[in-house]
Amino acid sequence: MAHDHHHDTHGPAHQQGHGQGHGQGHGHGHTHDHADIDWSEMAPHLEAQAELYTPLYRQAMTWLAREVTEPGLVVDVGSGPGVVSCLFAETFPGARVVAADGAAPLLERARARAERLGFGDRFGTLAGDLPGALAELDYPADLMWASQSLHHLPDQRAALAALGGHLAPGGTLAILEGGLPARFLPRDIGIGRPGLQARIRAVEEDAFAEMRADLPDSVAEAEDWAAMLTAAGLKHTGTRSFLLDLPAPVSDAARDYVTTSLTRLRERIGERLDAEDRATLDRLLDPADEAGVHRRQDLFVLVAHTVYTAVRPV
Repeated sequence: MAHDHHHDTHGPAHQQGHGQGHGQGHGHGHTHDHADIDWSEMAPHLEAQAELYTPLYRQAMTWLAREVTEPGLVVDVGSGPGVVSCLFAETFPGARVVAADGAAPLLERARARAERLGFGDRFGTLAGDLPGALAELDYPADLMWASQSLHHLPDQRAALAALGGHLAPGGTLAILEGGLPARFLPRDIGIGRPGLQARIRAVEEDAFAEMRADLPDSVAEAEDWAAMLTAAGLKHTGTRSFLLDLPAPVSDAARDYVTTSLTRLRERIGERLDAEDRATLDRLLDPADEAGVHRRQDLFVLVAHTVYTAVRPV
């Protein structure tokens, strides 16, 4: 799901609610009130984020390609606008790829992207609430990918079992959950108290816990994904983390991503910060401030995502 997959943007913003990983976002800092989101408006931001994270996704796919050889059907659960779906089509040239998501406007962009890249003849889309909509698949998947979408569902273990039920015997489920949140700034940025991002992250963790607790019929679960996969009837086969390292000075695309992420964060949890940190964040977002993210030269993007794999027993 593209927490902004779906997914929101990393750390400070991502998406998903009913099985969407738009853009394949990152971190727990997502936009959770999906009913009010204009996905047509969000789509360019989600695409830009996923494109920025492409080096990380390529690493993950190289690893998966050693585990899964010549899959017939690959399903991207919570595909968002299809950036990662198309990377699967590129990685597995003999596979049919299905992008599944709850937001039809994002799937339109996924189809257009696949056509533009020459994958249209083996690329399909599936719209509907996930994982239920997967019942419409024509046949079971050999590889299923779910990026930062499961933690938006009330019963994560049941969701894993549901996904596993749509795998072919011997098929692989790969889930991207957890890792390390994105860092954009040094500990001491020269304004405000040092350690701003660490304090912001602590607030985000509390907000995420509240989001989980407020989901209807939420089931508390220790985040031991290997154990959850096993409990769902699958055989855990591997865990690997992948790094995105974009050092300073960053590209314009990376700077835009940082700016968008911090802007969404300010909107979402800014009032939970103390007055000094809120003022520092406002300075960082001021285009006219020399200390702001629009101008400073020490911006970077450093993040790690963890992927867990499991197979359906034959």
